[in-house]
Amino acid sequence: MVIKFMSTAVEPPVLLYMGVDKVENEDLIEFGWPEDVWFHVDKLSSAHVYLRLPQGMNIHTIPQELLDDCCQLVKANSIEGNKMNNIGIVYTMWSNLKKTGDMAVGQVGFHSEHAVKRCKIEKRINAIVNRLNKTEKKEKIDYRAERDARDAKERQQKRSEDKVKKERERKEAEEKERIRRLRNYEDVVVDESTNNLGGDNGNLSDDFM
Repeated sequence: MVIKFMSTAVEPPVLLYMGVDKVENEDLIEFGWPEDVWFHVDKLSSAHVYLRLPQGMNIHTIPQELLDDCCQLVKANSIEGNKMNNIGIVYTMWSNLKKTGDMAVGQVGFHSEHAVKRCKIEKRINAIVNRLNKTEKKEKIDYRAERDARDAKERQQKRSEDKVKKERERKEAEEKERIRRLRNYEDVVVDESTNNLGGDNGNLSDDFM
């Protein structure tokens, strides 16, 4: 079961989601999407909140209003962190999450600490939390099937883009060849009859009367 929220801090609204418990978090860690950003309260237990980046946005260009929504949501879903002020939040791309066999259920590490971003939340902002909670929906999801469908769509899009690219390259090559032939006069048709000045072989006669 996944819990979904819609952030209206940006237009169009953006999906935020989290698992209902640490067991659910295991599926999120395994079957997240490449465009997902993972949020967690630093050094405290909390829900794993994910932001699904819309096209054209990356982790460095998340608008502050949207970042505030993600941080407030993860803070509100931390038993300890929700009661504290000035707490740290860590966030990174899903692809940077690292899971090893010796980790506890729901526990996660990072492939690169340099790819982890951090920020501070001074206090809970009820207006943000209440707005997000009004959009809450719980859904039962086949995470593997959803990820497979996403990947299949991406492959199809790439095939379409590759087809368009190859057709463009073919036309460009044809145009280059046309220009080359024109420059080398390869397409100029020569009328041999106009070049025959004085004999069958085009040679001037040596016979004088």
